Amino acid sequence: MAKKTKTTDMFDVLIAGGGYVGLSLAVALKQGDPGVKCAVVDPKPMDQLHKDPRASAIAAAASRMLTQLGIWQQIEAESQPINEMIVTDSKLRDTVRPVFLTFGGETAEGEPFAHMMPNGIMMPALYEAARSLGVSFFAPGTAETFRTLSDHVELELADSAVLKGRLLVAADGVRSKLRDLAGIRTVNWDYGQSGIVTTVKHERPHGGRAEEHFLPAGPFAILPLPDNRSSLVWTEKTLDADRLVKSDDFTFELELERRFGHHLGTLEVAGPRRAYALGLKLARDFVKPRFALIGDAAHGIHPIAGQGLNLGFKDVAALAEVLIDARRLGQDLGAFDVLERYQRWRRFDTFQMGVVTDVLNRLFSNDSDVLRAVRDFGLGLVDRMPGLKSQFIKEAAGFAGPVPKLLSGEPI
Repeated sequence: MAKKTKTTDMFDVLIAGGGYVGLSLAVALKQGDPGVKCAVVDPKPMDQLHKDPRASAIAAAASRMLTQLGIWQQIEAESQPINEMIVTDSKLRDTVRPVFLTFGGETAEGEPFAHMMPNGIMMPALYEAARSLGVSFFAPGTAETFRTLSDHVELELADSAVLKGRLLVAADGVRSKLRDLAGIRTVNWDYGQSGIVTTVKHERPHGGRAEEHFLPAGPFAILPLPDNRSSLVWTEKTLDADRLVKSDDFTFELELERRFGHHLGTLEVAGPRRAYALGLKLARDFVKPRFALIGDAAHGIHPIAGQGLNLGFKDVAALAEVLIDARRLGQDLGAFDVLERYQRWRRFDTFQMGVVTDVLNRLFSNDSDVLRAVRDFGLGLVDRMPGLKSQFIKEAAGFAGPVPKLLSGEPI
C-alpha cells in the first residue's frame, strides 16, 4: 500500500473541483481576504483549458461578479451580448412559427441581461487569476475520500496525499463523489431527454437575438455568438438524440435545418456535436459540519431557462460573502452555524428554480393541442404585461431575491 503523506499546512478552505465554480470561489475568497489559505484540488490540465468547444450564457449579475474578480475585463471582447430574445411554440412540421413572447435585452442602460461566452476563453482567465492570487493547486490529485474531525477535515487524494483544511467545499459536478461520501441525499429523476450541444455558422447576422423554440420533443435554443455563429442547445428524446449525434453529416444538417429554419441563410455545423443526458438533481442539504456543496454538486437542472452556470455563480457569491464575513468576526469557517447561513441563502432559491424548470419542461415538451393552447395564451398574456416581463428579465439577469454583494457589482 502506498504511504499516505499529510501536508503540514492547514488550509482555510479546500475546494474539490477546478471548473468555473470552483475557481471562481477561490478567486473570490482570495480577493475578499488575501490572507485566506485556499487550495484547489483536481483543476483541469492547463492544455485542456482552451479546448472546451461549448459556450455558456452569463447573466448580467454574473458578469458584474466577474468584473469584481478582474476577469470580465479580459474576456468581454470575446463575448456576444444578447440584445433580444423571442419565444415560439409550434409543431415541428409547421412552416410558420408565431412569436408569442419577446424580451428586450437590457436590465439597465447599456447592460444586456446576458452575454454568450465561449468556455475556452473563460476557464484560462479564471485559472490565471487564481494562480496570480496565490491559490495552491494540487493536480493531478483527484479527491478520493475525506473524514471530518472536530476542528478540521482531512481530504485524501488519489495519489494518497492527505490535505487538511478548516472547510471542504465540493465543486465536483452533478455526480459528486464527495456529496455521496458526506451522506447527503438528493431529489432526482431522469427526463428521458438529452441536450445536443453544437455550434453553427450561418450566412446572415443574428443581431444578438436569442431564440427559444418550444417543439414537441423539447426546447430548441439558438444562442448568439460572435462572427455569425450561434450555439445550439437542442433537446430531444434520448434515443433520438443519440441517433442524431451518431448520424452522418448530411442527416444531421437536414434535421438541424428543419428545426433552425432558413431565416439566417445557409447553415454550416462549425463544432463537434455532443449529447448530454438531462435530469433534475437537487441536494437535500447544502452543508454538513466542515463541508459545503456549490454548483452542480448542489443542483443539476434542465437547461430550458439557461440558468445552470448562473446558479453556480450565485452559490460562489453567497458562500464567499458568508465566509469572509465570518473570518472578519474571528469565527471558524467550517462551523455549522456559519455554513447554515449559506444554506439558508441558497437552498430555497435553488429548489424554486428546479421546480420552475421542471414545470416548464413538462408543460412545453409535449404535443398536446390543449396544453399548447393554454401555454400560448399564457405567453401572450405575459407579452402584454410590461411589469411581469420586467420581472422575468430581472430573474433571467440574476437579480431576483436577496442578491450577494458580488452579484450586485460590489466588493465583499
